[in-house]
Amino acid sequence: MFHSTALVAFTFLAVAYGQQPGTLTAETHPPISWQQCTAPGQCTTQSSGVVLDANWRWLHDTKSSTNCYTGNTWDATLCPDATTCAANCALDGADYPGTYGITASGTGLTLKFVTQSAQKNVGSRVYLMAPGSTTEYQMFKLVNQEFTFDVDVSQLPCGLNGAVYFSQMDADGGMSRFPTNKAGAKYGTGYCDSQCPHDIKFINGKANIDGWTPASNNGNTGTGNTGTCCPEMDIWEANSVSAAVTPHPCTVQGQSSCTGNTCSSPNSTAGVCDQAGCDFNSYRMGDTGFYGPGKTVDTTKPFTLVTQFISSNNQSSGTLSAIRRLYVQGGQVIQNSMTNIAGVTATNEISSQFCTQQKTAFGDTDTFTPKGGLAGMGQSLSAGMVLVLSLWDDYAVNMLWLDSTYPTNGNKPGDFRGTCATSSGVPTTVESQSPNAQVTYSNIKVGPIGSTYSASGTPGSGSGGGGGGTGTTTSSAPGATQTVWGQCGGSAYSGPTTCAAGSHCQTSSPYYSQCVPS
Repeated sequence: MFHSTALVAFTFLAVAYGQQPGTLTAETHPPISWQQCTAPGQCTTQSSGVVLDANWRWLHDTKSSTNCYTGNTWDATLCPDATTCAANCALDGADYPGTYGITASGTGLTLKFVTQSAQKNVGSRVYLMAPGSTTEYQMFKLVNQEFTFDVDVSQLPCGLNGAVYFSQMDADGGMSRFPTNKAGAKYGTGYCDSQCPHDIKFINGKANIDGWTPASNNGNTGTGNTGTCCPEMDIWEANSVSAAVTPHPCTVQGQSSCTGNTCSSPNSTAGVCDQAGCDFNSYRMGDTGFYGPGKTVDTTKPFTLVTQFISSNNQSSGTLSAIRRLYVQGGQVIQNSMTNIAGVTATNEISSQFCTQQKTAFGDTDTFTPKGGLAGMGQSLSAGMVLVLSLWDDYAVNMLWLDSTYPTNGNKPGDFRGTCATSSGVPTTVESQSPNAQVTYSNIKVGPIGSTYSASGTPGSGSGGGGGGTGTTTSSAPGATQTVWGQCGGSAYSGPTTCAAGSHCQTSSPYYSQCVPS
């Protein structure tokens, strides 16, 4: 996520919170399958489910249906203090499609924006469970691996964010570390991220009551004294206009609570986490024709998104040295856009050099390097992180940091992030004008570099469907010479092995080699 205020922008209108498991509504995780790959064409299907975050759930007295939290206010009788509240209040099961607009089928997951049932619900956040488990999240270890999924953002206008990211949460939702948490991962507990959010109602198994201040903005929850921090890897924050990939390291590993100055602040090196991160947004980095409706990556149609976590020694034991992004659409592999910003060496990947140069070129405070930088992000990716899939709008700054000019009076490099008007993204307007907005994620795959996608096929076989995807950054590996960043070798690869002038073939794994600049 972008900065501390952006996290509070998750809109909770029909939600409540707690730490005991409820019994009034059965909790059944919507089933979804994904694939673990070992080589191109060699993938094994994993059967999992998704679970709704605890912050969206009905919270009530363990002995009745009396609400523990209503209208941004805790019930003083049930919740006189943090520990008593955790004992008195139960998180209940969720009606995923009816109340929250969440549906899963096969490999696909659709999150709807506004759902009208007994009450109005806006947005959602879910986690992927471990295969065959109802009590533990799937933990992904991604150094020297790639993570791939198909996405359809065609129905996400300005002001919305369909986000896919990894947070270094506890696999069991914190149950083993915090005995007062009896609900655990089965009920979506234990959330944390690099913004150290203070709007999480239960942290470390206790209610976040101390200092609780009801929100002044319609649609927001309040905030307490305590925040919950952990490293965060934003694979995908996007709508149909703009997209960003952003690592957010922290000086702590795993979920950690914080208060006051021990948390983090935007554009500050204080605290434990890097809120701003080191983002790669193609529009912000100088290529305004790369991503969007009718552009090189045509967001009116589905596509496949591939994120590669490159290791310094091409093994999982190495240090994270780069994060690479590519797309597949219409049977073509589309390499990420190249930067076109003065002071930033032309590149289409996130590296330590890129992050340092970007901060200087944009006049931003470098909070990335002091909090661990790319190597620190790699430590978290090696330890294991939980997959988060969400859809949200932004009551803090209207998502302008993603898809518009931000700050709104900005006129320097880095301020221009997308084509949305600076007046766009107001949540009440987006909710009333685009209630049927939705995002669909599908065909999740993880495996060695080069094992999860191909340059042909349909969304069901690792490639985005539809047209688009033409231009100088696109390659389907025809001819005798491969382009820069194109594949040049690997097991079962039959394309060109000679790289274009000014580049050479570099091996990433036995399954994948890539032409890189010499």
